[in-house]
Amino acid sequence: MKPPMTRRDALRNLGLFIAGSPLLHSQFIPRDTHQRVPGLDEITSVFEFEPVARAKILRASYDYVTGGVEGEYTLRRNRKGFDWVTLIPHVVGGASSVDLSTEVLGQPMPSPIFISPSSGHQRLHAEGEKDTHRGATAAGVTMIVSYNSSFGTPEIAATAEGPLWQQLYIHRNLDAARERIDQAVESGCLAVCLTVDAQYSSLRERLTHNRHMNPPRSASRRNRRSRRGAFRPQELYRIRPESPDQSWEFLDVLRTWSDLPILVKGLLTAEDATLAVEHGADGIVVSNHGARYLGHTPSTIEVLPEIVDAVGGRIAILVDGGFRRGSDIFKALALGANAVSLGRPPLWGLGAFGATGTQRVLEILQAELALAMASAGCSRIDDIDRGMVMADFP
Repeated sequence: MKPPMTRRDALRNLGLFIAGSPLLHSQFIPRDTHQRVPGLDEITSVFEFEPVARAKILRASYDYVTGGVEGEYTLRRNRKGFDWVTLIPHVVGGASSVDLSTEVLGQPMPSPIFISPSSGHQRLHAEGEKDTHRGATAAGVTMIVSYNSSFGTPEIAATAEGPLWQQLYIHRNLDAARERIDQAVESGCLAVCLTVDAQYSSLRERLTHNRHMNPPRSASRRNRRSRRGAFRPQELYRIRPESPDQSWEFLDVLRTWSDLPILVKGLLTAEDATLAVEHGADGIVVSNHGARYLGHTPSTIEVLPEIVDAVGGRIAILVDGGFRRGSDIFKALALGANAVSLGRPPLWGLGAFGATGTQRVLEILQAELALAMASAGCSRIDDIDRGMVMADFP
């Protein structure tokens, strides 16, 4: 009969197990084989910022920024759309130098790139929109401040000297909307971007799954929500109205609130673009709201040509939706857009490295755009035309 194991025997066996454990062996593996988060100077493309940001922020915050509506078909189509546009290079007699500077709504800009309005930057970084604005200013890019920003427009404007535009929702509350325009004027904003494609709150399945993981709203956030209007907690069919009764005639009212130029954001058809021109808009943003409101819409790049043709150069045209490369921006400019607006990429930079991350995202895209222009034989933005791309949309 085997004698019972003593405490000394048990400790000796435990020591032998630990000595042979792969966990202990891993301590002697060279450091360069360990997985780690890359540094800012090691990142070479916009795509590489997303996993870094994901590793540094809460899952609920990541899903809020990255996710789309329902099954996220439109989110994927926004990226797929760029595969249907081919670049046509002109390699002989090309550009000896490249200048990205342009003008939108009479405002000179170092490049045809904007930061789209998006809410809740403080989910990604403590400085939130203030650091986004710092990064944008360092890269010479105009930021469009979200109506639902973590900080007020005056506070954001005070952090950096770069130009700002102001997004506007109505949410059935004209007093709150008018107050926001007054703040935008006092803060030195140079344009108003009226978002019209948020009639009802959308079904974002990622957020539904994470509803118990979201951080609590601040008091200021709750107050801003309450000013939108008095909605019942549950409306018919459990859908909550945001701006269901918005009309084109509101542009006439908005025009009386300030002298700022007005852009209408959220258009996907030539018909709506024509109506925007007829009702006095100074510009439009071709947008499906970053695939966050209506599922199964076309990508913005595939509807851009017909909208450009309908507008006929009468007003400025911006476009957003899935832009991740400088070549994507070049394609939009070739199809007739005056500028491109970026949603998620600057936020990935913010979540990964703060203001310097946002700045680096924008600089990478500017460099890639310059290279695409040089390869296509374009010295200036005005040299880009439709002959430099071949579009084959389904």
